[in-house]
Amino acid sequence: MSLLKYTLRIADSSLILAQRLSAWCSTSHTLEEDLALTNISLDLFGQANGFLEYASEIDGTKSVNDFAFKRNEREFYNLQITEQENGHFGDTIVRQFLFSSFFFLFYSELSNSKDKSLSALAQKSLKEVKYHLQHSKSWMIRLGNGTNESKEKIQESLNNLWKFTGEFWEMDEIDNKILKSGIGVNNSELKKDWDTIVNKTLENSTIKRPKDGYMQTGSKKGFHSEYLGHLLSDMQYLQRAYPDAKW
Repeated sequence: MSLLKYTLRIADSSLILAQRLSAWCSTSHTLEEDLALTNISLDLFGQANGFLEYASEIDGTKSVNDFAFKRNEREFYNLQITEQENGHFGDTIVRQFLFSSFFFLFYSELSNSKDKSLSALAQKSLKEVKYHLQHSKSWMIRLGNGTNESKEKIQESLNNLWKFTGEFWEMDEIDNKILKSGIGVNNSELKKDWDTIVNKTLENSTIKRPKDGYMQTGSKKGFHSEYLGHLLSDMQYLQRAYPDAKW
C-alpha cells in the first residue's frame, strides 16, 4: 500500500501538470512556444502513464485508465502547485521552473532506487526534465531582464506561487518508510541543491526571491486547492459520461 501511494504521488503530479499545460496548445504567443509547451505536456503525460502503469501492476485490480479517470479529487496526491491555473505566460513559466527544478533533483536520486521499475522510470523521466528545466530557466532569465512589464509580471508570478514550494520538502510516514527500504528519496535533503539552482537563476534574472512564510500543504493526504476539482471534471468527463466505452 505504501509503495502504491508513493508511486501515485509521482504519477499524479506529472498527470495534472500535463493536463494544465495541454491547454496552451494553439493559444501560446508564438508558434515555437506553442510547440514547446505542448511537447513538455506530452512528456509529462508519458511520465504519468509510466508511473500509473507501475501503480496498476502494484495494485493488481485497477487499470491505468481507472487511476486517471475514475478517482475523485480526494484520491489524487499531486503537488498543489501543479493544479494551479495557467494564468498568463509568466505564471506558467514560474510554475514549470519551480516544479522542474525539484523533479530534476528528485529523479536524479530516484534513479538509484532499489526498486528497478521506479529507477528505470526515473532515469527515463530525467532526460526529459532536464530539457523542461533548461527551457523554463531560459524564459525566467529572458522575462526578468526584459521589459519593465515582463519583469513586474514574472516577479508577481513567483511571489504568488512560492507558497506551494514547501510541499516539495515534506516527508510523511510513507516517505520515511519507502526511504528506509532503499526505494524512495529523502525530499528534505534536496532543498540545498534546489536553493542553489533557484538562487542562481533568480540572480541571473534580476528577480527577487520571496521570503519563506506560510506554505501550502495537504496534497499527501488528498487535500487540494479549489482548482483541482474543476480540472478533473474536464479531464474525466468523457470516461464518466460513457463508462468503459470502447472506440
